[in-house]
Amino acid sequence: MCEQESIQQSSEPESRAQGESIGAVVYFSSVSENTLRFVQNCDFPSNNVNVYRIPLRPKDPELNVREPYVLIVPTYGGGNIAKAIPMQVRKFLNNRENRSFIRGVISSGNTNFGDAYCAAGGQIAGKCAIPNMYSFELTGTQEDIEKVAQGIPKFLKQLKEAKETK
Repeated sequence: MCEQESIQQSSEPESRAQGESIGAVVYFSSVSENTLRFVQNCDFPSNNVNVYRIPLRPKDPELNVREPYVLIVPTYGGGNIAKAIPMQVRKFLNNRENRSFIRGVISSGNTNFGDAYCAAGGQIAGKCAIPNMYSFELTGTQEDIEKVAQGIPKFLKQLKEAKETK
């Protein structure tokens, strides 16, 4: 991922936290909208987490996130590990400011991809030096939704409290 200089104002969340924001979820979903459904089922705004969506189409306005976030990303490439990270996610993370706020990654995938199952999460975690927090298949199970819906707010709250005590 190459560097891109850009000092831009923060984008508005797709869904705003119901109370004071403790951080955000940033996600990418293709036209299949599997990741979108997963994120909606987690109902992050009710746990004071803003939700941002990385644009699908190149002509859509660029997303700029200026608060700590966990990235939820599908794995692309049909089993080709070199193509696991969607182009739109690469573009988003190539913006240094966007990348500076990433705190963790969660990935989805298809077990039919074999060794490349959820590979996008591991690649992003390695390049950004963040935890690869969780992985799930396609739209996730009810258990996946519950774990992520509870885990992300807890993680973001701990980060915020740690920052406030410094």
